[in-house]
Amino acid sequence: MSGKLKKALLLLLAAVLLVGAGFVQQSLNRDRDLLGLTRVQPLENAPPVLAFTTVALGGFRGLISNALWMRATDLQDQDKFFEMAQLADWITKLEPHFVHVWLVQAWNMAYNISVKFKENSPGQFPDRWRWVKAGIELLRDDGLRFNPNETLLYRELAWFFQHKLGHNLDDASAYYKQQWADEMAKVFAKKTPNLDELINPQTADEEARTRLLRETYKMDPQFMKEVDEQYGPLEWRLPEAHAIYWAALGLKKAKENPTRFKREDLITLRRVIYQSMLLSFHRGRLVLNPFAKAFEFGPNLAILPKVNSAYEQAAEEDEENRDHIQKAHRNFLRDAVYFLYMYNRLADAARWYEYLSTRYPDKPLLDGKPNSLPASMTLDGYAVARVQEDVSDSGGQHRTQGIVEGLLVNSYRSMAVGEDGPAAGYRLLAQRVWEAYQSQMPKERLAAIGLTPFEETDREIRRRMLDPQEGEAAEVRAVLRAKLGEPPETGTLPAGTNTPPEKASPR
Repeated sequence: MSGKLKKALLLLLAAVLLVGAGFVQQSLNRDRDLLGLTRVQPLENAPPVLAFTTVALGGFRGLISNALWMRATDLQDQDKFFEMAQLADWITKLEPHFVHVWLVQAWNMAYNISVKFKENSPGQFPDRWRWVKAGIELLRDDGLRFNPNETLLYRELAWFFQHKLGHNLDDASAYYKQQWADEMAKVFAKKTPNLDELINPQTADEEARTRLLRETYKMDPQFMKEVDEQYGPLEWRLPEAHAIYWAALGLKKAKENPTRFKREDLITLRRVIYQSMLLSFHRGRLVLNPFAKAFEFGPNLAILPKVNSAYEQAAEEDEENRDHIQKAHRNFLRDAVYFLYMYNRLADAARWYEYLSTRYPDKPLLDGKPNSLPASMTLDGYAVARVQEDVSDSGGQHRTQGIVEGLLVNSYRSMAVGEDGPAAGYRLLAQRVWEAYQSQMPKERLAAIGLTPFEETDREIRRRMLDPQEGEAAEVRAVLRAKLGEPPETGTLPAGTNTPPEKASPR
């Protein structure tokens, strides 16, 4: 065989092998992508520096990122979080699909670095909020941008809203909530959220706010409405609603890519949802207090049935943690009955009390009192006991008298801000506490250790609150006088003339 022919055959063989390798590589890429072993698609819309590093460095990216990751781990052990943040930033540019780095870097910003900063002035934590916000943005704007189907990223983002912003574990938690409400006020035009006008914007202002929601906060108003209908109604100016949104979006992505996720991942996302729904139930409603020029938090009773359903579904799906979920469910039902009673929704309170009694007949209603079973307590008795439990046990005549007076004060203050349900509920609870104490005292001792007559206590509380010298603010007194049929004070504005502030923030 001549040399030329041999070379030609070798070249032909090489071409055939290259073509065959190409077909095999395509098959391998499909299998790798299907199994989630690695990413084979090029990055889309990546910054130039990221596109360059992922292409130019090729397989060396893994070696470099491993070395950087080991160094970052050492820095974390040494509490050198700022230096670690820089290394983590380099790693995400080298390996944008290395999910764990996004998680660690975001957590480092929101939890480890943020707490290094103290308040600038009483109640003001702008530096701390800057790092918390940076952690959220890292996951939302970059992590999910390059890993849109990763359950862990959705779970972590939802957790930041639920835990870091939603709970009150951080000294700056109230400041976080205020900052987030201020940001959402830009989206919702400083009014009660209206998702329909963002789904189908009709004016230039609505189009601008829709663009802000989509481009800055990476949220879809149509999906927000779906979440609201399934888990709400939610208050979208509070972080709990956003925790539910991102967890629900993670569930949606999991359904679209069923081979990539484990059942445990879905359970984790659902757990974030029902825990955030519980937070929303407890304080997921904003109530404008025009006198304090601020929003105050109240329970979102409208989602009670959906929170209950979420707990029941979670207990059914998560067999391993069923006992813990059922305990949390029972605690939720106890609070639900109490809140409904306190808001003077007595028929609903009675219905849920019956449900609680049927579902957990052998579990005590009061902590530390094993005999407080549903069969042995009436609804009124439970509500009174909960009041006493909230302020610790009554401790006698003077403590109980203070409880009655405090409930009456809350009643009148709720009346002043237009919360008529709580106003009636607080008053009813005050009367029930008074009756319960009096009924327990021997008749022959009532004169010595009995409470002041309820009507007399009520008149005294009203007098104190309407007193110009020691009572409530002039605007509050004016509203109360009008609602109670009292003549206006000389020199005060007529009730109803006080103008609510243009901007109010939660406190």
